[in-house]
Amino acid sequence: MPHGQQPQLTEKARDLRARQTKAESLLWNVLRGRRLCRLKFRRQHPIPPFIADFACIEKKLAIEIDGGYHDHVYANDLSRQAKIEAEGWTVVRFSNEDVLEDVEAVAIAIARHLKMKLEFRGRNSG
Repeated sequence: MPHGQQPQLTEKARDLRARQTKAESLLWNVLRGRRLCRLKFRRQHPIPPFIADFACIEKKLAIEIDGGYHDHVYANDLSRQAKIEAEGWTVVRFSNEDVLEDVEAVAIAIARHLKMKLEFRGRNSG
């Protein structure tokens, strides 16, 4: 367990991984196994006291997928984002619709944000 991480936060992250949304599942298929730009991403990664939908520790990049309910908690999301960014992370947000309609465009946007050449290793590549 990473230094200073609360056990209940780890347990909540495990629970969220077990019940990921369709958009999270779709994006995870793009990010997992170093498929995008050869970077390691984690899903439902604790950044105490929060949990990021996806995180690349090497680049200190947190990716958040916002569902329709985020319209109702927008101020909380911005406060949470500011606290994560104060820890040195960059937060990039996409809507569920962005991911569901064109996950490839989301992958391109992530690579551009990182100023990296898009490199995608498909499911069958080693």
